[in-house]
Amino acid sequence: MTTSDPGRGNGDRPARVRRVKIGDREVLTHGVERRLWGDLYHYCMIAPWWAFFLGFAATFLSINTLFAFFYWLGDAPVANAKPGFEDLFYFSIETLATVGYGDMHPQTRYGHMVATFEIFTGMSIIAVMTGIVFSRFARPRARVIFANAPIIGSYDGQPTLMLRMANHRYNMIAGATAKLWVTRVEETREGRPMRRVRELKLERAENPMFALSWTIFHVLDAASPLSGLDAEALARSEASLVVTFNGIDESSGQSLNARRGYTHDDLRWGHQYVDILNVSDDGRTHIDYTKFHDSRPEAS
Repeated sequence: MTTSDPGRGNGDRPARVRRVKIGDREVLTHGVERRLWGDLYHYCMIAPWWAFFLGFAATFLSINTLFAFFYWLGDAPVANAKPGFEDLFYFSIETLATVGYGDMHPQTRYGHMVATFEIFTGMSIIAVMTGIVFSRFARPRARVIFANAPIIGSYDGQPTLMLRMANHRYNMIAGATAKLWVTRVEETREGRPMRRVRELKLERAENPMFALSWTIFHVLDAASPLSGLDAEALARSEASLVVTFNGIDESSGQSLNARRGYTHDDLRWGHQYVDILNVSDDGRTHIDYTKFHDSRPEAS
């Protein structure tokens, strides 16, 4: 069994190198071709709104240009159309959109045949576009704010990794759960480096009614994968953290998901988050989001 050069494609042709973004990490891929038409729905769902509508507009104009060319090939297939391409192009737009103003209409068998295919194409495009636009609008999006930096400080007398989150919408999220993982390069028994993912046990992994602020805690005890590690050790192992959030939006009943990644450089050692909640004299709760990302060194 032979192995091929990852930098080569079929027939020893150089494989195309693609730069892709996976989460917050940039990765160069070799030997796998990503084709637009092979996964068009995925691209339509992940594209920004401006790119989505710009692509649809370009497709719309291209299809109308193509059908106008087919009309132009016939012998006066459209009544009341002036000689040339312009009127045929506008007639194609009216037909594709099933508008039919009436001043121009097919008048030959060839014109009716082209118009039939174009009406079928227009109805199909409208159905597909309606479904994609609805899917994009209906897709649930969690507006969860994650602190810019996790901190490591004291909690109940133990060194603890802490991360603060907040609900940007101020509504109730039922059954909220959070998970925290660390990924780092470890050496196997054979001496080979391997990136491994380990889940970090949380003190408060669930929140039945998440509305304002929530801080999750991972105690750095003997059972923790981070036990005994300092900033230098995490940097050597290229450690990173990933936090995921799940819950049910009570307003819509939809399931919400959010994720945030951090590198080892984002950790603040020996810090505590600045308190953002306080109660006024009249008993009302105040939350100051201007301090949400702030932390301060622990008192020595």
